[in-house]
Amino acid sequence: MNIRKLRQDTPGTHYHIHLNNAGASLPPTPVTEAVLKYLQEEALHGGYETTEARADDIQGFYHACAKLLNTKPEQVEFMCSGATEAYNKALSSIPLKNGDVILTTDDDYSSNQIAFLLLAKTIGVKIVRAAKLPSGGVDVNSVEALIKKHHPKLVAVTHVPTNSGLVQDVENIGQLCETNDIWYLVDACQSAGQMPLDVEKIKCDFLSATLRKWLRGPRGAGFLYVSEKALKAGLEPVYPDLSGAGWVAANEYRPSRKAKRFGYFEKNYALLVGSKVAMEYAMELGLETIQKKVVELAAYTRQKLSELPGWKILDLGTKRCGIVSAHHEAGRPAQFSDVLKSANINAGFARRYNALIDFDEKGVNWAMRISPHYYNTQEEVDQLVAALHNQD
Repeated sequence: MNIRKLRQDTPGTHYHIHLNNAGASLPPTPVTEAVLKYLQEEALHGGYETTEARADDIQGFYHACAKLLNTKPEQVEFMCSGATEAYNKALSSIPLKNGDVILTTDDDYSSNQIAFLLLAKTIGVKIVRAAKLPSGGVDVNSVEALIKKHHPKLVAVTHVPTNSGLVQDVENIGQLCETNDIWYLVDACQSAGQMPLDVEKIKCDFLSATLRKWLRGPRGAGFLYVSEKALKAGLEPVYPDLSGAGWVAANEYRPSRKAKRFGYFEKNYALLVGSKVAMEYAMELGLETIQKKVVELAAYTRQKLSELPGWKILDLGTKRCGIVSAHHEAGRPAQFSDVLKSANINAGFARRYNALIDFDEKGVNWAMRISPHYYNTQEEVDQLVAALHNQD
C-alpha cells in the first residue's frame, strides 16, 4: 500500500488521528466528491431528472456491491438508513410464530438482541444463545447441538461484534444452516470493508452491512444481500412499497422477484453513488491487502496498550480483526475520552448497554475501542499510547 497516497486521499488525517473506524471511517476524497457532485446536479437539474441521467452510476452500485459479496446485482439492495434497517427488514420477513426459536450468540449486536426480545414479547418466540468456546467466540458444536434440540426457525450471528476484535465462524455455521434448511441472517456491519466477504461461502440467506465503517462510505447508507432461496420462497419485509412490489389488481400486489422488494422507492441517490465509489475504492486496494494491514495495526495496538500500567486487553478469539477493546482498572471512560480529545485523537468508548452479556462476563462496564484502518500508521498508535501513559 502507498500510505502517502492513501493519506493524501484522506484529508481528515491532516486534522486528527482517527482511530475510530469501527464507528465511522474518514471517507476518501473520491467518495466525498461523488456525493457532492450528485447533490449539485440535483440542485441544478432536478431530483428525478438527475436519477434518470445518472442511471448507469446508480446501477453501478448494485454491480459493485455484488462484486464485493460474490453474488448477483439483483440479490442486493441499497438501504437508506444503514445496516439496522437492512437487518430489521430481513428479520421481519422470516415467518415467525409463537413458539418458534431464534438461535443466536452472546455476541450479537445490541440492536439485534433488542429486536429478538421484541419478537419474544409480541409474538412469543424463544431466544436461545449458543455457548462460547473457552478462547472466545461462538462454539459451532454448541450451535449444531442446539439446532438438533430446538429446530430453530432462524439462526442469527454477528460476524464481528461491535465491542471486540473477535471474528465469528460464520462459514461453518452457514454450512449447518444449509444442511438443516434453516434461515440464516448474518450481521456484517463490522466486517464489510476490513476483510473479504463471500456469501457463497457463508451460505447465508441475508447479510446486512453499513457503508460508514470499514468501507469508508457515507453515513446513512447500507445494503442488504438476499439469497435466491429467500427470494424464491417469497420472503418479504413488512410494509413493502411500490418500488418493492407492484399493485396488479384492486386487491392484489406482486413482490419484486429481486432483492429490491426489501427497498423503498425514496433513496438518497447521492449517498448511493458515494457508496458505489467507496466499494470500488476498497476493491481496487484489495480486501485481502486491507485485512492484512488492519490486522497488523490492531495487533501492534494490542501489544502497546497491554504494556501500559492498569490497562487490560479484552479481545478474545483465536481469530481477531481491527477492533481493539481495552479497559482500565481504575479509570473512567469520560476521563480517557477527554485525554484523547486533548491530544486530537479520535477513539470510541463502549458502555455496558452496548455489549451487556459480554461485558458482564468480563467483569467490566465500559471499554475503550481503538480501531485502526489501513490509512493509519504505527506512529499514530504510538501517539495514542503516549497520551494515555501521560494521563497515568
